[in-house]
Amino acid sequence: AQQGQIREKAYGKQKIYFADQEQLPAASDAELRSLDEAIATLSAKVQAAQQSCRHMEAELKELNGSMTTAEVAREIEELRKDCANYTEKLERIKSATNHVTPEEKEKVCSEQKLYCKEWRRRKRMATELLDAILEGYPKSKKQFFEEVGIETDEEHNVTLPA
Repeated sequence: AQQGQIREKAYGKQKIYFADQEQLPAASDAELRSLDEAIATLSAKVQAAQQSCRHMEAELKELNGSMTTAEVAREIEELRKDCANYTEKLERIKSATNHVTPEEKEKVCSEQKLYCKEWRRRKRMATELLDAILEGYPKSKKQFFEEVGIETDEEHNVTLPA
């Protein structure tokens, strides 16, 4: 600093030393333009390299997330075993002799319709009767149901079949 090769600045108790730029030759406009062009070229190369790096990282992540050849072979073997088991089960079902006849199926369906119709009819009758009682009842509907011991379909999440 005393010889003039570097400069010194004092900030409180700290001192900072840096190169004396006045001793450096001044760059011409042509040199500055060529340096700017070099910077732009290098920046483009850096961006291309970063894009390539991101692409490769994404490809690596995808490859790491996919199954290996051994895992795929194991998965295929498990699926073949499952397929064989299901095929065997299907053959057993097809060879069974105790199929339901269309007449039996029709009978069961008609009985279900009859019972559902009766269920709706009785539920409607009970609802109308309870509503008539509740008109003159001083407490709430919930309290009445608790006192009498009535359990509703809604309490048990039961719905009528369609």
